[in-house]
Amino acid sequence: MSHLKKVGTAGRFGSRYGRKTRFKVNVVETMKNAKQECPKCAKPKIKRLAQGIYECSSCGAKMTGRAYSLNE
Repeated sequence: MSHLKKVGTAGRFGSRYGRKTRFKVNVVETMKNAKQECPKCAKPKIKRLAQGIYECSSCGAKMTGRAYSLNE
């Protein structure tokens, strides 16, 4: 099964669940998997470990945030 650029990670659902739902899933998953900027060392090295738990791979700082992103 191929994934298209337009649908991104939501391409695995095919034509099921409707366009808006798949678009929302795509937005959340891209935000969740993106590297974020560390507030301590200012490098884009923050990675999500679990829901609301983040760790900087550069300085080793662990912090909490929102479920899918550190700041938003």
